[in-house]
Amino acid sequence: MTSNLPLYAVLVSGLSLPMLANAMAPEQEAFFDAIQQHCGKAYAGTVVNGNEADSSFANKPLVMHVRECSEHQIKIPFHVGDDHSRTWVITKTATGLQLKHDHRHQDGHSDKVTMYGGDTLTAGSAKLQSFPVDAFSIANFTDNGLSQSVTNVWHMGIDDNSFSYRLTRENRDFYVEFDLSESVALPPTPWGHQ
Repeated sequence: MTSNLPLYAVLVSGLSLPMLANAMAPEQEAFFDAIQQHCGKAYAGTVVNGNEADSSFANKPLVMHVRECSEHQIKIPFHVGDDHSRTWVITKTATGLQLKHDHRHQDGHSDKVTMYGGDTLTAGSAKLQSFPVDAFSIANFTDNGLSQSVTNVWHMGIDDNSFSYRLTRENRDFYVEFDLSESVALPPTPWGHQ
């Protein structure tokens, strides 16, 4: 049995990436590619919809930076004024796309509420993908007293002119839109990243 392990490892490592690519719906591939076209650029945003829970975003410059791109993952720091704690991580998986929120403290350490998000359940479209909360995130929210977040659904949209990030749940609809027609100066390195 152990003599077959190297061959198994070679087969798995050789097939895993093409298998991921083949599992992607064309709409998800197009969505991923549309964001990746902006790699290295930053864009200003505005809050389109929010409530008192979103007061920390008021009257602060909002900037998204499509900072790190690979064939299977895109990292997009979301800067809110001098707060550089948030990075959206979009990853291709065996079943579609996954969105995670990497939250860090200024010293670089991970927040206790971090890497939450979800996976696509449908093919979505080339312009819009939705990510219902996953089991890991529900457990993390519950453990940290954030029971209101256990029904979160995150949505990301992109077209020729704008990129949007939206969080919906009962009594919450937070929506930020970024203008893709004009890039802005690159923001600082997000906390905890190189």
